[in-house]
Amino acid sequence: MRWSVFTASTPDWTPEETVGQLAAQGWDGVEWRVTDQEPARPPGFWAGNRATVPLTGLEGELTRIATITREAGLALSGLGAYVPAADHGNVERVLAAAAALGAERVRVTMPQLGSGDYRELMAGTRRDLAWIAGRAAEHGVTALVELHHGTIVASASAAMRLLDGLPPEHAGVIHDIGNLTIEGFEDPLAGFQLLGPYLAHVHVKNVAWRVSGTRDDGGPRWSAEWAPLREGQADLAAYLGALRRVGYDGWVTVEDFSTAVPLAQRTRDNLAYLRELDLRVRAEKAGR
Repeated sequence: MRWSVFTASTPDWTPEETVGQLAAQGWDGVEWRVTDQEPARPPGFWAGNRATVPLTGLEGELTRIATITREAGLALSGLGAYVPAADHGNVERVLAAAAALGAERVRVTMPQLGSGDYRELMAGTRRDLAWIAGRAAEHGVTALVELHHGTIVASASAAMRLLDGLPPEHAGVIHDIGNLTIEGFEDPLAGFQLLGPYLAHVHVKNVAWRVSGTRDDGGPRWSAEWAPLREGQADLAAYLGALRRVGYDGWVTVEDFSTAVPLAQRTRDNLAYLRELDLRVRAEKAGR
């Protein structure tokens, strides 16, 4: 497997600082966040993120991003864009950007739950993805659907309902164990097997459910909070083991939104932890 970091989770660093830090720590690649955002001080994950490539003027940023990534010795694991699947004009732009950068894959976002009748949202998004897959083929890249809580595609089963029959080399899925710990959880191995060739990319983060208050009926109110990889509820060793069992050997991209330790320490330890787990998984597999 190859290890990368999604820059949504590195808000304190400029793009140049991001690639310098990740290369020095031994990461294999970087996945660039692409979106327009509100300013914020201090920088945050979702606003004022200094490692974000703006969608406005994206084409003018490509040479810089390609150059600093290449000169740092990193590969581009993908583009994490925030363009809705229904926004065909901007989808075309991020597909073209991925092709120009040699990023090979780019995420497009799915409708939120509650933004319409679920059946109609699925049907409309299926039409959008059929168009997107055709355009992705023209650009030689893959458009990705992320399994994400709060959207119409929270699980592998929902993703297959949406994508089945589309060409998997141009329309694939990002499996995300952190998101599925919040909503849409299915046994990871079963999910990987269900997705088959549509399993195109993997995101890793971790989550802990904690009591955050009291419901109107007096019972506990539970909330999901981002947690360090080592401390959340998702069993990442089992997760990597399931990936190995289905023969997945692609990108595993970390997006750690916990803030218990400073960013540089967090990214460094995450890589050490994942490599440690993967070595253990491979040793156990070899010993069978």
